[in-house]
Amino acid sequence: MQEIEQYFLELESNVHLKQHIATQLRASRRGNEIDRQAFFGRRLGWYAIVRATKPNVVVETGTEKGLGSLVIAEALLRNGKGELVTIDIEPQSGLLIGGDWARVIERAIGDSLVALSTINNIDLFIHDSDHSADHELRELDSVTSHLSATAIVLSDNSHATSVLAEWSLRSNRQFLFFAEKPLNHWYPGAGIGVSIETVALVQQQ
Repeated sequence: MQEIEQYFLELESNVHLKQHIATQLRASRRGNEIDRQAFFGRRLGWYAIVRATKPNVVVETGTEKGLGSLVIAEALLRNGKGELVTIDIEPQSGLLIGGDWARVIERAIGDSLVALSTINNIDLFIHDSDHSADHELRELDSVTSHLSATAIVLSDNSHATSVLAEWSLRSNRQFLFFAEKPLNHWYPGAGIGVSIETVALVQQQ
């Protein structure tokens, strides 16, 4: 637990990354279309997982502005290994991506189900695209045969659906859920669904 807390602090105190994000947001704002400030929120959990497990290949569906992509890239750079493939159907996504972080990020524009079929040995998969239960399940089923032996699968939708939990049960995997509880914010929070290979979990204990 102490190691994870250190990773949280590491990201929250990263002035260089925060300055980059602030600069990109200022340059990209059109009226009130884009928030003035970006909050890491549950992406702190993503960061800690990447720092702790040191994956070689990370795949994220749903780039949006690219805040999650930057967080993952920062973790990979600090690890000294690994690359991120971030997938989004919108060509204008990823406005925050740039600087040193872009060196470990590959952007894929198009249907996530098609893109996932071209990537192998995925060590960490993050579903954060279309949040319908049907699409979440289709992504999980599509990525199954492309995961590494000890791959971790995350869903940004597990506060709303039981898809990852049910998929984990069918796949003989352990499911965990970490609730996000924002402090003094109108947003009630979501969470991180985590699916871990049972064998990998036993080995870690």
